[in-house]
Amino acid sequence: MMKTSKMDNNTEKMKVLIVDDEEDIRDGSARILSRINYDVLKASRGEEALEILEKEKMPIILLDLKMPGMDGLEVLSKIKEIDKSIIVIVITGYATVETAIQAMKQGAYDFIPKPFEPEQLRIVVNRAKEKLLLTWETEKLEEARKRTLLDLNTEKSRTRTIIEYIPNGIVVTNASGMVVLMNPAFVSAFAAGLEQKNDAVIDYYINDKKFCELVMAVSKGEILDTGDYEISMPNEKYYLSKGKSIISEENDCLGAVMIFVNVTAMKVLDRLKSEFVAKVSHELRSPLSTIHEQLSMVISDETEDEVEDQHILSRAKEKTEGLIALIGDLLDLSRIESGSMIHESRPVNIIELLKSIVDFLSTKAKNRGQTIDLSILNTEIPNINADPIALESIIGNLITNAIKYTPDNGNIFVISDFDGKNIVIKVSDTGFGIEEKYFSRVFEKFFRIKNEKTRFITGTGLGLPIVKNLVDSLKGSITVESKPSEGSTFTVTIPLI
Repeated sequence: MMKTSKMDNNTEKMKVLIVDDEEDIRDGSARILSRINYDVLKASRGEEALEILEKEKMPIILLDLKMPGMDGLEVLSKIKEIDKSIIVIVITGYATVETAIQAMKQGAYDFIPKPFEPEQLRIVVNRAKEKLLLTWETEKLEEARKRTLLDLNTEKSRTRTIIEYIPNGIVVTNASGMVVLMNPAFVSAFAAGLEQKNDAVIDYYINDKKFCELVMAVSKGEILDTGDYEISMPNEKYYLSKGKSIISEENDCLGAVMIFVNVTAMKVLDRLKSEFVAKVSHELRSPLSTIHEQLSMVISDETEDEVEDQHILSRAKEKTEGLIALIGDLLDLSRIESGSMIHESRPVNIIELLKSIVDFLSTKAKNRGQTIDLSILNTEIPNINADPIALESIIGNLITNAIKYTPDNGNIFVISDFDGKNIVIKVSDTGFGIEEKYFSRVFEKFFRIKNEKTRFITGTGLGLPIVKNLVDSLKGSITVESKPSEGSTFTVTIPLI
């Protein structure tokens, strides 16, 4: 079975294959992913994709379900026959619960419905990349573990050096349960500030009676394996411990070896996941109920004319799109707040970035008869050393909000300037505007202004909080000026240093 390619260093690009019969989707997705350091290949049909896959090792594949010739589900099945470890993300304009479930059952990792925003695509693909990197790192650690065991059996002189440089905590006890060896990782986690005694048992370092009794039993050979045991520390850190008895060639128990893995980050992630699931479950209830009721009307009331049917389906689609946006924004915000969303900084040409974003979003504005006008007041704006994805998210979110909250045939203005120390970007619109009493609240999570003009606009109330978090991460500031029925202006100020 063909193995997916692995990146040997941080500079090597991860490959992505885009399989879609729509040229605009292929090219647009390729541009988005190429900008964030992916090596992108494209195929217009399933047969072409399989031919590429036989020649190229592709870790990630974006696959359309509806294509001429071989459909997406059949291509998915053949991909999994070639290599089950390939991550397949379904992209389709016919996204339904049934097709999504069927694709997931056949091994798809995730799916994203058309039309999708660039940020949605980046989030889904980056999540797939993170999964691959974690998988590869796990394999590397497993290989390192096997090599370590071999070294321990063949070269006693290297044992201490190996143990000291293992990132996980390690403790070795003798048959009496006394600690005879511990590495720096364990000392840092459990023995910092304590005198290291030669005759100390494990309870000198860890205040967990049940765990210490377990270690003593393993050290004496009363049980051979501790299994997984979670230790909660007073400083809100968590460790997962596992240990085994050390058995000699004569079948005598010489003691035990215990490994301690810091799982604090995983616990935090689990908590965030639980909060996320609870929130999503709550938000899913109303949209899905709406979809269910409206589709039931379409099915049961066959006397309604086509215009009415289209209106009902359109409302159902809006609810679904709002739900997808909420999930994406929640994931985005949680990553930003945890610090994992901010990537490595590099020089960014603000003028080129603005032109690219405005060019991309102009199509969306034109669909509503709107115009986006870009003004560069200072063409000598120097490059800023920052995360380009963060900058793109800030500007893109502000312009998208302006399009959303501006009536048809309105105008959006994007202005950039440089005052010698700060880059200033303004996004103005001729939209519905905001009352002054809401200025301090528009950056709060889930806060949305609902009135007769805006109540039919779908949204999550997370766009501006995401912008605020990203601006803060760049040591910048954001302000809002607005008058009801006249429009709004959001001003972002980012220092060069």
